[in-house]
Amino acid sequence: MPGMNMEQHAPKPTDVSSTAAYQAADQKMMSGMSGVEYTGDADRDFVAHMIPHHQGAVEMAKAELKYGKDAKLRKLAKNVIAAQEKEIAFMKQWLEQHPRKP
Repeated sequence: MPGMNMEQHAPKPTDVSSTAAYQAADQKMMSGMSGVEYTGDADRDFVAHMIPHHQGAVEMAKAELKYGKDAKLRKLAKNVIAAQEKEIAFMKQWLEQHPRKP
């Protein structure tokens, strides 16, 4: 149509479903990390902050599997999920075995 600006009708990157999924993963990760209190115990603080960080990576990898098309990246996403979930389980177990000292 004459005089119509087609760029106005193109979806913005923030309107794309995959972008929304990545933004939700980022927001969940950042809020999870900021909600963890520092204790002064370097080991405990490391693990407590890495859990939400790893969970964010899992969520991003799931978004890649849902929306991504590249076979190599989809394989990487599957590997990220497997590795990060294993590490999350290890870290949660470590926290249980090393209760916070008063």
